Amino acid sequence: MSTTEMTGEVTTPAETRPPARTTRPRVRRLLSTAGPLTALLGLCAVFAALAPGFATASNAMAIVEQAAIPVVLAMGATLVVLVGGVDLSIEGVMAASGLTFVLLAANSVNGNDLGLLAVLIALGVGLLFGVANGVLHVVARVPSFLVTLGTWFVGLGVATVLFGTATPQLADPSLAAWAGGHWLGLPVVVVFALAAVAVTVVLCKGTRLGMHTYAIGGDESTSRLAGVPVGRTKVILFAVAGLLSALGGVLATIRLGVGDVSVGSGSLFLTLSAVVVGGTLLSGGRGGPLHSLVGVLLLVVLGNGLLLSGASPYIQQGAQGLIIVVAVIATGWPARSRLRVVK
Repeated sequence: MSTTEMTGEVTTPAETRPPARTTRPRVRRLLSTAGPLTALLGLCAVFAALAPGFATASNAMAIVEQAAIPVVLAMGATLVVLVGGVDLSIEGVMAASGLTFVLLAANSVNGNDLGLLAVLIALGVGLLFGVANGVLHVVARVPSFLVTLGTWFVGLGVATVLFGTATPQLADPSLAAWAGGHWLGLPVVVVFALAAVAVTVVLCKGTRLGMHTYAIGGDESTSRLAGVPVGRTKVILFAVAGLLSALGGVLATIRLGVGDVSVGSGSLFLTLSAVVVGGTLLSGGRGGPLHSLVGVLLLVVLGNGLLLSGASPYIQQGAQGLIIVVAVIATGWPARSRLRVVK
């Protein structure tokens, strides 16, 4: 009788043993996280060597200030993208909120002078737009793309009506001082941007709402079966996105010093591009506010460096478009089968 028969032990052939755990998913995760930051540092190094005036303290501050408002907008857009949605209403909300603010503060058109209350009311307008986006998307089951596309133009229409026939100029000296003022040694707009990043990071990483956000983005059906309040979570995220778009509109209006329907022109492209370039997956569930922060800085540094290098605007647009395409491929390629991108 053999030893195996006596002991009752069963040996497993080497070929049937489970294979060693592959490190490929870990490498992909590392690339998606560190890739945008590496690209940002690489761009800075290249432009520091090629573009005169790039590697200076004044230019660095100019880049930070230029990125501040897009960062505020990107924080709201990131929350929506994390659940697999998209918010196209950014420019419309900025216009409506900016005009509401300037017409309620001291201005050249009417006798209003509500001071900081004008800022709060303008933020409330953005909040209402966000709630409307969320409710229509969740209750009416309209795709977020179509809902926010509609509210984008509704916001522009509201702003056009508020604008009237004369350009309202901001006449409140205390609020106008925000445009060039400093808090804690930093430009006011940068302080707001950092606060928006901090709040969004805490919301995503330290609250139940953040946990639900990533769960819904990962698998909405499973999250619903697990008891996650999918509808309520989405409405809250759209509301926060509308609030941050309104804040961006108010800050942009203060910097301009006048109310303008086109105050947010071009912001949608830069914002959504930064979210994608930063590594947040368009289907949701992966990425976050810090990824979008890096994405904004990457695009702003690219534009600034090309401008200082003497590149034409067409080359700048082409370079930005190329980076966006590469980023979409890099972030979506590992999940292409699940997303059914290729048919």
